[in-house]
Amino acid sequence: MCGIVGYTGGKQAYPILIDGLKKLEYRGYDSAGVALLQDRGVTVFKKEGKVAKLEAHVGVSDVASHTGIGHTRWATHGEPCDRNAHPHLSRSGRIAMIHNGIIENYAQLKTELLKEGYVFHSDTDSEVLLNFIEDIQIKNECSLEEAIRIALKRVTGAYVILLIDQAYPDTIIAARKGSPLVIGIGQNEHFLGSDASPMLAYTKEVVYINDYELAIVKPDELILKNLGNEIITPYVQKLDMELAAIEKNGYDHFMLKEIFEQPQTIFDSLRGRMDAQKNQITLSGIDAIADKIMAARRIIIVACGTSWHSALVAEYVIEELCRINVEVEYASEFRYRNPIISSEDVIIAISQSGETADTLVALENAKEQGATIYGLVNVVGSSIARISNAGSYTHAGPEIGVASTKAYTAQLAVLQLIALKIAKLKGTIDDQKFTYFIQQLDAVPEKVQWILDNQVEEIQRIAKKYSDANDVLYLGRGYNFPTALEGALKLKEISYIHAEGYPAAEMKHGPIALVDETLPVIFVATKDSYHEKIVSNIQEIKARKGKIIAIVSEGDNRVEELADDIMVVPNCDEIIAPLLAAIPLQLLAYYIGVERGLDVDQPRNLAKSVTVE
Repeated sequence: MCGIVGYTGGKQAYPILIDGLKKLEYRGYDSAGVALLQDRGVTVFKKEGKVAKLEAHVGVSDVASHTGIGHTRWATHGEPCDRNAHPHLSRSGRIAMIHNGIIENYAQLKTELLKEGYVFHSDTDSEVLLNFIEDIQIKNECSLEEAIRIALKRVTGAYVILLIDQAYPDTIIAARKGSPLVIGIGQNEHFLGSDASPMLAYTKEVVYINDYELAIVKPDELILKNLGNEIITPYVQKLDMELAAIEKNGYDHFMLKEIFEQPQTIFDSLRGRMDAQKNQITLSGIDAIADKIMAARRIIIVACGTSWHSALVAEYVIEELCRINVEVEYASEFRYRNPIISSEDVIIAISQSGETADTLVALENAKEQGATIYGLVNVVGSSIARISNAGSYTHAGPEIGVASTKAYTAQLAVLQLIALKIAKLKGTIDDQKFTYFIQQLDAVPEKVQWILDNQVEEIQRIAKKYSDANDVLYLGRGYNFPTALEGALKLKEISYIHAEGYPAAEMKHGPIALVDETLPVIFVATKDSYHEKIVSNIQEIKARKGKIIAIVSEGDNRVEELADDIMVVPNCDEIIAPLLAAIPLQLLAYYIGVERGLDVDQPRNLAKSVTVE
């Protein structure tokens, strides 16, 4: 959620903060604001809406400053409006703070402060925390750093906070628990951000801040401490990300750019791990926990949203190839239902950001019960990567579009490798079949490129035809049932059309009541062992005058004759099919959203990285 950015150094802070907020706007875009340390004190500008509205609001105001903080909000406590926008000012007006996260016990703290005469100008938990910090500072006659440390020992919840105080020139104080914070190291300057994107143009050296760490950041100094006031040596890492990766590069939207990047990102996720010539898969993360996998009673996969759909595909593939029981859990439910976990369980956690709050807490709970944690994330140095016993990174690169596309297919590619690697270790796959699946995977990037080269115009036509639909039903069987769920999710996110995904065989158990001549029904009908069954399901919809759109394998004339419209993918094994079938569904959602005149990169009410409950 929320994007945060900070700068202190020799340059003018305001342009850096605004540019950083634009790069972080995918994390939240309900409101935006900046606070600047100026000679006359702390100056705050903030505005409901996107960063462009903030820029217009600031206009030609005096923004001269070498130290400042900025925030783009995804609303939790309090509606999106000017007064709830960050930064917030303390009662004295001396301290400004931005916050990403949720303070769960804010009501109790607010009650205490109200009794002492504090007046609040927003509905946010963040303003409560800020005034609580200042109240501690006043009562204890201590430094801001010490007041923050004391306050955070009382706080329940998740946070990254950045504070500036007119009493401390050129200084930003930051702390985190449960939300990401990166500090970039420049030449006598420092940059702060929710991720590395705001600092890519200035530095490649960064420090990832850990939970319960506090950073005192000055132009020429970075001091890290824990909440016990012990100094920690910063671990400096080198970024391998390029600035071009977070630019549109001529595409109308980031989502379209990221869809078209998938031949490369899938290739990158396989590269160095799968050698089709030598017929081998190298996954050091799996090797590191091979003994645990061989002895595992079951594999539990925890994830949220799109990652949960990739987990469902993995469940089918791992059970088929590895003959081990797999359970897929919503992390948000798994963390609360007191599941029975033991040292014989292997937990695979899937998260694009590596910071998903529900997944992170679920892992902490499972690890306490002795389970082995395997992380599958896209962000190096993320919280899930650090808590895991072992893991694999996807190589999707930065994904700016809020609705996940290339991160999803990168996850599917790596999960296929994991399944094949485990099957080889367990001896549940013979050499001939192993070689066959490696060849199938090796061909995926080229086949995805074929879809992008040959199907876009047809998908645009279909999108225009159905862009006025009120409801859409997505149906698939077997490995492509999760694909139907993912397709429905994409359409909901991007076009705001109500869509439902179902196993095709379940259609007769309720959803078929929705079918009439106005309802588009999208079948994921690639050739597989269920093909005859799904053809029967298509005929059942056709008999009730439903509008049939089908994803079909090349040369499938039978489904083409039944369908009103088709989207074609190359032939492949049914285990590989979800990687290909996802592409036309992403394009369809994108073009319907564009046809409806919507902001497909920043859908309403959504944010990219869900770091709060």
